[in-house]
Amino acid sequence: MASSAGYAVPDSSGRIVGLFPAAKPFSVSKPYRDLGDFLACHFEGKVQKISINAGFTCPNRDGTCGTGGCTYCNNQTFNPEYCSPTATITEQLVKGKAFFARKYPSMRYLAYFQAYTNTYASVERLREMYEEALAVPDVVGLIIGTRPDCMPNELLRYLAELSRRTFVLVEYGAETARDSTLQLINRGHSWAHTVDAVTRTHAHGIMCGLHLIIGLPGETTDDFRATIAAVAQLPIDTLKLHQLQLIRGTRLARQVAAGEVAVPQWSAEEYVEVCIDLLRRLPRRIAVERFVSQSPAGLLIAPRWGLKNHEFTHLLHRRLAALAATQGDLL
Repeated sequence: MASSAGYAVPDSSGRIVGLFPAAKPFSVSKPYRDLGDFLACHFEGKVQKISINAGFTCPNRDGTCGTGGCTYCNNQTFNPEYCSPTATITEQLVKGKAFFARKYPSMRYLAYFQAYTNTYASVERLREMYEEALAVPDVVGLIIGTRPDCMPNELLRYLAELSRRTFVLVEYGAETARDSTLQLINRGHSWAHTVDAVTRTHAHGIMCGLHLIIGLPGETTDDFRATIAAVAQLPIDTLKLHQLQLIRGTRLARQVAAGEVAVPQWSAEEYVEVCIDLLRRLPRRIAVERFVSQSPAGLLIAPRWGLKNHEFTHLLHRRLAALAATQGDLL
């Protein structure tokens, strides 16, 4: 429900859980609201994320709620060369800035706490880490990747205060709304944890994003659609989608090889159709940051499409144009 103030956001029973601020509409020449549209609401000029590995672990690795981590997870797949837990946060940011500044000298940066669960420490320790990142010149905000069962209210109170003086986006790895899948992949949390974390984060006035994996074992098109329908009920700002990737050295790769579980074997074109189906069911107030992820060739088993992220996005845009389809047009 839209108003001049924003969007009233209901929960699954229809109860209004919050008012989402009105967002700038995406250009009529674009089929969906993307990350650039979202960031343009907050910054003038170009802003780049720099990934940080701050040496965290996860509660489903250290025995708190499980061991072994998520069955699909190998954090080497998304750690850039400059991103190493043996370097300090400042050193990683300085190295990341040098990497990007060669091409964009006037760039500003968002410190992206990405690897593992970046709220899994004492509030005092987290405060030190976040403030260290913000003290680096040209760092103008934080993106904090975490799990929905690792967000205590004490930390939310600090992040709420921090968000009044800088850009703060909390990104929760939800992966799916299907609890049986979450159990199968050893996530160690439920969809109810996601709803609770997002609701509390929004209530504290902090921007919030979700991460979903499309093609998890046992899930069907109906399951993907059900997850998007559940996401649409939440007061989030951004959404990341990406295809399930089979990565060497993971439990999921061993399970698939042994025939214990099955995962989709989509071509790039087939996955484009899946993404478009979900995009058309997603409210336009939510910015879609990405549709695919790219892992190092030496670690990736499947799918091996041979496409860079921007090449996949080009395929997606061409298909959207052919269908005359846009974000949310099936709602």
